[in-house]
Amino acid sequence: MTAARAEWTDDVLPGYVQTTHALGADPDGEGDLFATLVRPSNPAPSPRAVLALHGYTDYFFNTELADHFAAAGWRFYGLDSHRCGRSWRKGQTPHFTTDLARYDRELEWAMSVIAAESPTAAKVVYGHSTGGLAVSLWLDRVRERGDIAAMGIVGLVLNSPFFDLNGPAILRTRATSSAIGAVSKVSKTRVVRGSGSGGYGQTLHRRYHGEFDYNLQWKPVGGFPVTAGWINAIRRGQARLHRGLDVGVPNLVLRSDHSVSESAETDVMQRGDAVLDVAHIARWAGCLGNRTTSVPVKDAKHDVFLSLAEPRAAAYTELDSWLDQLALP
Repeated sequence: MTAARAEWTDDVLPGYVQTTHALGADPDGEGDLFATLVRPSNPAPSPRAVLALHGYTDYFFNTELADHFAAAGWRFYGLDSHRCGRSWRKGQTPHFTTDLARYDRELEWAMSVIAAESPTAAKVVYGHSTGGLAVSLWLDRVRERGDIAAMGIVGLVLNSPFFDLNGPAILRTRATSSAIGAVSKVSKTRVVRGSGSGGYGQTLHRRYHGEFDYNLQWKPVGGFPVTAGWINAIRRGQARLHRGLDVGVPNLVLRSDHSVSESAETDVMQRGDAVLDVAHIARWAGCLGNRTTSVPVKDAKHDVFLSLAEPRAAAYTELDSWLDQLALP
């Protein structure tokens, strides 16, 4: 892997800097695409680094997570993938893609930037929700071509990965997937599910019932609409996962211990996954390879690191324990 030097500028988060990478013309015809990498402005030297990828209707803003990794001796990097957060451009459909493999190029660019700053660093990849599915598929391809060791990747952390569709069983049938694929070919940006009521989002943002602050244009409480092309890409990625992957490194899967309805009362949604069915995550975690640690966190939210204080602390404890088991210098 060739190291890539980056030019850093001040980020929207105080104490952080960002660098932007041009990805060229959008294969789906919405202008030029960009990816943005974010890190603390003055990170301490370390032989370890973590690259974090967000989920759908998301971007990097959780400085508590970055601080926690830093306190444990890890240089932290957050990637806003194309059409997401800092990388979104006017006229683009937020978070849209028709192929999850399109994230490979920006993930590898981010890894090359990390390699330039820390040439011998051992690297952990982190993915939340859709990002968890995307990085798992990417690592399987990296392992298949024999580059895991060359890239210095030593582990994978998944935070409530999007391993299957939530909802009625009919949504997960081959017939439904085929129908979605057919619609995608005709109208890939057709909305198949609109923005929600924002129940889960309201448990997060301090303007409502949460304790976190972030850009509500980049992460609206009701989520971005789901398009046919995007859900078709998700279903193809999930089908590949279900056939079995090998991410090539030890991996930790964190999730809530139970799911709750997305229309439940706020106090109920504060203590459960209101986005995915955690039974699906548990079921498909075994498809990552033979070195998987799967941990349910009592009363955690969909993003376990945005949970209430007690389950959030429990999630960090599980993360720390697993990182210590990697036995790195």
